[in-house]
Amino acid sequence: FLYSPHKLTLMALNIVWIAFFIVAFVIALYKFLFLHDTEVFKNLVDGMFDTAKGSVIDVAFPLAGTMVFFLGLMNIAERAGAINWIARLVNPFMKRLFPEVPDKHPAMGQMVMNFSANMLGLDNAATPFGLKAMESLQSINPDKEKATNAQIMFLVLHTSGLTLIPLTIISYRLAAGSTEAASIFIPCVLATICTTLASIFIVGFKQKLKWDKVLLTWLLGLVAMVAGMLFFVQQMGAEQKEIFSRVTGNMILLLLVVLIIIGGMLKKINVFDAFIDGAKGGFDVILKIIPYLVGMLVAIRVFRDSGALGYLVDGLSWVIGLTGVDTAFTPALPVAIMKPFSGSGARGLMIDVMKSNGPDSFVGKLASTFQGSADTTFYIIALYFGSVGIKKVRYAIWAGVLADLLGVVAAILIGYVFFS
Repeated sequence: FLYSPHKLTLMALNIVWIAFFIVAFVIALYKFLFLHDTEVFKNLVDGMFDTAKGSVIDVAFPLAGTMVFFLGLMNIAERAGAINWIARLVNPFMKRLFPEVPDKHPAMGQMVMNFSANMLGLDNAATPFGLKAMESLQSINPDKEKATNAQIMFLVLHTSGLTLIPLTIISYRLAAGSTEAASIFIPCVLATICTTLASIFIVGFKQKLKWDKVLLTWLLGLVAMVAGMLFFVQQMGAEQKEIFSRVTGNMILLLLVVLIIIGGMLKKINVFDAFIDGAKGGFDVILKIIPYLVGMLVAIRVFRDSGALGYLVDGLSWVIGLTGVDTAFTPALPVAIMKPFSGSGARGLMIDVMKSNGPDSFVGKLASTFQGSADTTFYIIALYFGSVGIKKVRYAIWAGVLADLLGVVAAILIGYVFFS
């Protein structure tokens, strides 16, 4: 039986998941037989059970509350016409990125709200908006098990993790004792912009989008807007940057909540009833995604605890060293390698790197930049596609991973410019 490239792509996520366990077992067996590590199997099994429990208690259940609240809020916005208004506003740009989606479709506004929450560094708010957008895109999907071009474009753009205010990373750097916590602000933004642009071009060329004047004007306009914001922020002192990062994102989120509620009142909607109707769907979404969360997070934990990730980094360092390239950045690579698979895993590795090398060291700052340069590609694929029952992911994986790789390269170059 001959597999076509298309069929091989459909099997990619399945192969990666299986490989995590097999590679971990082989390494554990090697450690037991040749290094006489009698604890290795126990550690892996303990990690499996701990992550299986934590996937539900620490990830799914906390997400449920956020999901319930923001889906209720989304229902108010939809009844008040806010989603359609946003869709009309950005329709000239979005319809060129998503030509399969009908004009003024609610998914357009929902995707914009997802991207906006990501840009403000508000991950918890972005997820409900994103899941709602994926559900809307699924409603116009003729093949319910196969991802459409629009779903893939949305997913890969989401995995690029465009963030203009890396609030969470700055907070972790402060907690680690950094005296220059906001020093990664501009590098993070520049790196994530590079990843996002890479996502648009990779998927855009794959989908043969029309690169007309409107699309290029919007892209150049977005770049100019971001550049203007970066120039403005660069004039601030370190303390001012931290205050700006801490206040702006949360203020805008609260303002968004208030505006949606006021909009519902002005449209004479029973706001609380609309909220309750939308919120009821939150638990349904959580029940759908729990199996995907547990399966992926357990596999990642086993792969990491076996030492496979460490061996991979050591191998990459050796190969990079052969080229004569400076390898000072390689201790931060575990964060970049883990990020496509697990946000919490990458966050833990970032904290570990900062503890080992210092949060204000070159490696500590670069690890922080890696954390902000992209999002968790495999986790997002499992979460978003799993929530609507997509099984055939087509080219979503390799497109997302390629964009992540280009983002890592950009982050390294930016890190050397800013930190070395």
